[in-house]
Amino acid sequence: MARARLSRTPRDDPPAAGPGATEVDWDGLRARMRGPLLRPGDPAFDDARKLFNPLNDDHVPAAVAQCASVEDVREGVLAAANRVPLAARSGGHSYVGYSAPDGGLVLDLRRLSAVTVPSDGTATVGAGATLRDVYTGLSQAGRALPGGSCFTVGIAGVTLGGGIGVLQRKFGLTCDHLVSADVVTADGRTLTATASATPDLFWALRGGGGGNFAVVTRFTFATAPAPALTIFSLAFPAGKVTKVLTAWQPWITAAPRELWANLNISSGSTPGCRVSGCFVGPSGACNPLLNDLVARCGVSPTTRKVEDRSYFDAMRFFSGTPGRQAFVASSRVLSAPATNPGRVVDLLTGSTGVSLILDALGGAVADVGVQQTAFPHRTAFATAQIYAGATTASEAEVTRRVGKVVTGLADLGIGGGYVNYIDPALPDWAACYYGPNLARLRCVAHDYDPDRVFDFAQSLWRA
Repeated sequence: MARARLSRTPRDDPPAAGPGATEVDWDGLRARMRGPLLRPGDPAFDDARKLFNPLNDDHVPAAVAQCASVEDVREGVLAAANRVPLAARSGGHSYVGYSAPDGGLVLDLRRLSAVTVPSDGTATVGAGATLRDVYTGLSQAGRALPGGSCFTVGIAGVTLGGGIGVLQRKFGLTCDHLVSADVVTADGRTLTATASATPDLFWALRGGGGGNFAVVTRFTFATAPAPALTIFSLAFPAGKVTKVLTAWQPWITAAPRELWANLNISSGSTPGCRVSGCFVGPSGACNPLLNDLVARCGVSPTTRKVEDRSYFDAMRFFSGTPGRQAFVASSRVLSAPATNPGRVVDLLTGSTGVSLILDALGGAVADVGVQQTAFPHRTAFATAQIYAGATTASEAEVTRRVGKVVTGLADLGIGGGYVNYIDPALPDWAACYYGPNLARLRCVAHDYDPDRVFDFAQSLWRA
């Protein structure tokens, strides 16, 4: 399994520029923009072009447009369309660097990051906002939105891919709370996508993946009152993973939707694991549920952390280590609990540095129909992220280890994939990401971008 270093095939190549196409007028674009346009050689360019994952530092765009307005986005789209590759960037967490196209134009949206919460409880969020921005703004207004965990991830990528997170069993996915999205289309139009005005586009923006249809510049979300939360983490001794996984699966299935938990299995000669999660309510109501898990396992945790937290402090608990991180990752989706937990654990045995993270679905996620939004995994049991830290020197070997687990899960009948854990080497990736929604998504992409302006290696044009 390879990451993004695959040899290009003729089908991978973007369409040739049409008759009369010209080179990008970079000087003209710079003059028309309110924000800076950075080019190679400019002092700030090297920092501006880099994404979250240092393994993608070899991606060198022709320019980075630090958009300060919707009009800047529009000017960038029109200037680059069918001349050079074009991609929008918010948090810059694209696993394989699709938001920094080689030789192309990056529309850096991070200056469009305002979060406002009027008295009606809706939230208007600039597409360049990170989850830290969103959670900070919402918590100050006493509101909450289900979303991802890492604070530096952009709200745009989270929402457009569906938006799994620690509150999903109670409140659903991020995309389930989307009311409208302001976008710039491939032909430079600005419009507001809603369920009534543009039903196909609005449907596609809720789980159809970023970069396929238009550049979103602003989201409007319905929010909920910020609840009091309990966070927890239970580490179990090495060698007991099969027992824990066997118990965790029916436990989380039967749990009230206020409870969300994941199971993180760490590879090794004797794999270990921990169960972490979030409960909507006080620790006094959460602890009996955790006691039930321990009883089902028949294994006492080596450490147990259970704390009452505010909404923001709970989100911060799950935010991870700050700073850029080099890694290789992929995904699968468990349509149902694994029938042979021991064989899943065997995939991590003897390897090093690889984590298999199972994030429980269910609850409010399944309240929405499979084809009601573009996110297709509504009835699944859990998503699986296969993740490993890496360096430039170790990338090939780490990629092999990750690929071995991905293939092993497929051999166990565990297919599918989450588009926000995008992986160019995932076999039959389009069907994995989109399932029964693929055909309709292709049609929407063709309707809103008939000239393949937003084409990239795993765009719907190549599905």
